[in-house]
Amino acid sequence: MSLLDIWSQLPKGATQLIQSVVAIGVIFVAYKYLSRGISRTGKKAELEPHAMNATKLIFRVAAIMVSSTVLLRVWDLPTDWFIGSSALIGTFLGFGSSQTINNVVAGFYVLVTQPFKVKDYVMIGNLEGQVEEITINYTNLYTPTFNLLKVPNKQVMNSRILNLTHEGFIRYTFTVGFGHELSNRVILEECIQPAIDEFHERHADEQLRKPEAYLESGNRVGTVMLIRIFIPKGEAKTLHVLQPELLAMIMDRWYARRNS
Repeated sequence: MSLLDIWSQLPKGATQLIQSVVAIGVIFVAYKYLSRGISRTGKKAELEPHAMNATKLIFRVAAIMVSSTVLLRVWDLPTDWFIGSSALIGTFLGFGSSQTINNVVAGFYVLVTQPFKVKDYVMIGNLEGQVEEITINYTNLYTPTFNLLKVPNKQVMNSRILNLTHEGFIRYTFTVGFGHELSNRVILEECIQPAIDEFHERHADEQLRKPEAYLESGNRVGTVMLIRIFIPKGEAKTLHVLQPELLAMIMDRWYARRNS
């Protein structure tokens, strides 16, 4: 007697049970194999842990949906109620939490595209700070006010993003405005450069490079100088302390020179 004959003589419930076990086994093996592939790909792409977890969650939900569909077909169960209830639940979720869903979708976008990584110093629209955590809903920034700000990922996706972290350090640039009481040469040579020299000598261990100064613009109102400071990546607190100190040192020399 062949296996086909044996199979045909089995009760319908037994064949359905065997088909269910085999189908679930195949789906489980495929899920495990593909899940490991996702993990390896994520490590090579240096994805954040939250991005990996989110991707695995989506893949797990898809595996559950496929398993449910297969079981319904094997046992000849009606799928109308399943499809209808899913559509109804989706409608309620869409109307009741559209903002949350949009934010989650934006979170996946941020996690996958990686416009920045944890410990990068960024400007998101008019917000700035060091990225401390990236979740599905929020990007957490450590701000210059020494606070932790939760920025909705929908806002992140819709904003202009400037990443100030390159080659292992933060390139932070700020501007300083001066009146026309002193010439540009005097401002650079007697106010800014001496302040930078003293500042760099005082904080040599906390910087990777000496600060730089450039003339940005000038008009009838005054002159604007651009100051660039270099701080090791991940040291936002150091940046938030040193930048105001350098600014104060420059302005003190300018006031002293102007009033002399």
